[in-house]
Amino acid sequence: MVEAGRKYVFDFDSTLTRVEALDVLAEITLQGRSNREQVIEEIQEITNLGIDGDISFTESLEKRIKLIKAHKDDLGGLVEELRQKISKSIESNKEFFHEFSEDIYVISCGFKEFIDPIVEEYNIPSDRVYANTFKFDEEGNIVGFDETNVLATHNGKIECLKNLDLDGEVQVIGDGYSDYVMREAGIADKFFAYTENVHREKAANNADHVTPNLDEFLFVNDLPRKISYPKNRIKILLLENVHPDAFENLSNDGFSVELVKHSLSEDELIERIKGVHVLGIRSKTQVTQKVLDAANKLLVIGAFCIGTTQIDLEYSKKKGVVVFNAPYSNTRSVVELAIGQIIMLMRSIFPRSSEIHEGKWNKTAINSREVRGKNLGIVGYGNIGKQLSVLAEAIGMRVYYYDVMDRLALGNAVRCNTLEDLLSVSDVVSLHVDDNKANKNFIGEREINQMKDGAILINLSRGFVVDIAAMANALKSGKLGGAAVDVYPSEPRSNGNFVTDLQGIPNVILTPHIGGSTEEAQRDIAGFVPNKIMDYINSGNTVDAVNFPNIRLPKQNNAHRFLHIHKNVPGIMAKINKVLAEYEMNITGQYLSTDSEVGYVISDLDKDYNKEVVKALKSVENTIKFRVLY
Repeated sequence: MVEAGRKYVFDFDSTLTRVEALDVLAEITLQGRSNREQVIEEIQEITNLGIDGDISFTESLEKRIKLIKAHKDDLGGLVEELRQKISKSIESNKEFFHEFSEDIYVISCGFKEFIDPIVEEYNIPSDRVYANTFKFDEEGNIVGFDETNVLATHNGKIECLKNLDLDGEVQVIGDGYSDYVMREAGIADKFFAYTENVHREKAANNADHVTPNLDEFLFVNDLPRKISYPKNRIKILLLENVHPDAFENLSNDGFSVELVKHSLSEDELIERIKGVHVLGIRSKTQVTQKVLDAANKLLVIGAFCIGTTQIDLEYSKKKGVVVFNAPYSNTRSVVELAIGQIIMLMRSIFPRSSEIHEGKWNKTAINSREVRGKNLGIVGYGNIGKQLSVLAEAIGMRVYYYDVMDRLALGNAVRCNTLEDLLSVSDVVSLHVDDNKANKNFIGEREINQMKDGAILINLSRGFVVDIAAMANALKSGKLGGAAVDVYPSEPRSNGNFVTDLQGIPNVILTPHIGGSTEEAQRDIAGFVPNKIMDYINSGNTVDAVNFPNIRLPKQNNAHRFLHIHKNVPGIMAKINKVLAEYEMNITGQYLSTDSEVGYVISDLDKDYNKEVVKALKSVENTIKFRVLY
């Protein structure tokens, strides 16, 4: 229950809005002035000095008005600008202001001329807005302010709130030290430092509670809100130096994100995973059963790569943890590397380059061939294999492909019925198979012997699919004319020394698992995976999840959304709906998807709910995870 008699006192600038209004007014009035940037910077500096209490507010106000040189006619444009700059979480929780308007006050050192029109839309009437007022000359120029108003004086907010003599607990929500002083003076019971738009150390260090958004403030006070659990309380751990855009994308959506540059061992991850809601990894971090058992709050894992063998997918599913990867984002990067390697190997570029680095001039056409007219065999005709097929054909190669799935050919590519058929006809074989453990040593001595003498083998897929010893022997004997390898059966967790049997063999290109490591690919992955994570956290969508039933959900307004993950056994839906019926919940939409292991059901409900219904749903037999979205 909401505590009776509580009063909420909001600041305006940088709290209800994302900006300081006088700074915006300066940008309007100073347009076309040669020293505009310099004056705006000076105004902002004066603003901050006043907010932090380093100069008197009266002095701050006088100096800014003098520099701004505004006119009454500029205020209409200012109000329109401010309407576009309402704080994000304030705007999304408009209903709170309408429902509790009688208990909400605005005390600001700004001006009623621009505050009133903004807060009126939030059902806060002018008589509960306490702010300064401008003075105008006969031409309508702003020449000053009402100096008799207590809010025009240093620490005027204290006097203003004291004069209001409000009953009940008084909570102040603002971004500056000038808001905290009401708490310091003992006339406010709590001060919430509002940091959504600006984090002022002086205010945050003295706050009873730092609130990065209004959702947090409403959550702490158990007030109605747009989302049930503030995003700033959702902890995200990103490992292995994922692209900084991922950090930015998730942070900007309001989540608390920690970035670690390296992978973690199982023991290290077990220690760090406690309290983490979202884990982001690349290929080196192993998410084992022990890690998942230690993950007491984990909702989702994002693999910032294609492969997911480093994650125990089945156990993740049993724990109700959804896994997303990036199956498309680095496709082009891998394909371009494959094309480059095909050309380099067919022309024996690396031996010639090594020779000239050693001062040897060996101009020869021996073992140097064009790729045009040669046969390329693609093993694995998925996203990468198909795009390689198109580009290879564009430079004149004849393309053959083999896949265990029945996949439609692109262009003039020819499908081979068996792997042996493909190996026997190909001048170049490029491997693009998935990370299924059954593919271990998929290409071994037997398969290499089925290839043409002098053919080239490229592996940009998984390290364990090729028998490295067999490949090394075939290269040394001349059975293979060249090779390019980007992945290895065992790879180090961090940069440093590395040993493989393929080192030192001529016409072999060795790269350290960089097939997808381009700036473009990493940037795309840093957009794709976080978007999937945010879509699941924010709405419950599981589209493109690799281990979970896929559900695409419509956006829902004015409703509550319950997410229920359970073991796929008969009768669960009936039990869920029985609970909802018992608590007289009206279902406006319900979505269910299952696989052999789990069921995932989303229920949208159109009325406020008794919190006992949440306990009842969590208690339904065979429940794995339950979450209220809003």
